[in-house]
Amino acid sequence: MTKKLVIIAAGGTGGHLFPAAAFAEEMRQRGWRVVLMTDARGRRYAEHFPAERIEDVAAASPTANPLKAIPALLKIWRGVGEAKRRFDELKPSLVAGFGGYPSFPALMAARARKVPIIIHEQNSVLGRVNRTLANSAAIVACAFERLDRLPASAEARKRVVGNPVRLPILAVRERPYPEAPAGGRLNLLIIGGSQGARVFGEVIPKAVAALPQALRDRLDVVQQVREEQVDEVKKAYAAANIAAEVAPFFSNMGERLGAAHFVIARAGASTVTELQVAGRPAVLVPFAAAADDHQTANAEGLSGVGAADVLSEPEFTPATLTALLERRLSDTHQLAVRAAAARAAAKPQAAKTLADLAESAAL
Repeated sequence: MTKKLVIIAAGGTGGHLFPAAAFAEEMRQRGWRVVLMTDARGRRYAEHFPAERIEDVAAASPTANPLKAIPALLKIWRGVGEAKRRFDELKPSLVAGFGGYPSFPALMAARARKVPIIIHEQNSVLGRVNRTLANSAAIVACAFERLDRLPASAEARKRVVGNPVRLPILAVRERPYPEAPAGGRLNLLIIGGSQGARVFGEVIPKAVAALPQALRDRLDVVQQVREEQVDEVKKAYAAANIAAEVAPFFSNMGERLGAAHFVIARAGASTVTELQVAGRPAVLVPFAAAADDHQTANAEGLSGVGAADVLSEPEFTPATLTALLERRLSDTHQLAVRAAAARAAAKPQAAKTLADLAESAAL
């Protein structure tokens, strides 16, 4: 019997491709063939994507700039044509769209070729491509209960499944929240991500350095910063005599998250989901320039259950953060309570639930 094929349409950033990869792995385990359709930009995040092949098609972000609009539309039109030709060759049973403008050509080709579509939205606000295709999708799967910008006509097909997460993060869930005995060591993890991480390197070391010495002496800080800030942030922690590990990237994020008692992070969909799955209390600082302010909406997935404090960028000052960190880190019992609240909000079976829906929608 010939195996069924799912084309996964995703791209743009790791935030679209990482959940798509977790879903792809689940589909492969169920005996499906998997092909990823993206563009050159998306391919940069797809080095280890679990697919039998990766198909590049032309894609572009629509723009209001009249000088760029026509070239962008021509490129999109070319990409849709390329995707249709690949569909005629591959004969997929299903297309799963994970957002990002590189997913648009494959989804439009699926609509033209009458191939069933499901879409998955990682954020609490439906992105532009997913919004455009929502009425053509058999299922609109999403990560959080809140899903702004969903067309009313698609509401009946909305399914809250969570965000599929990487196996190392799921493994953290199997371990208990680390004990934090009174007077014992406390692990503070700071993950800035790529967007707007500079402000983390500027604000957080100053805030931590201003904590009472008794609390400072107990801290082990792990901070992700932009490459050009590494030396500056290391010096700031050293000057305050704070134990700190500073780097632009940590490959063993599962281990880092597993050891953390408290996290400071942006509120990207993957970050919020991983904090839920791992069960970690946090301070979230939504990226102010995010489209539709979707990170503020995402943050409700933790703040709404009492697992995270949210500071807007104007509120995110050394003085405000110092006061908040002192309050949270001084009460280890409350940290454990907030960790349990985060864990209870998780949907760790997201990849399996989404795969079940995908199989129900397929040809």
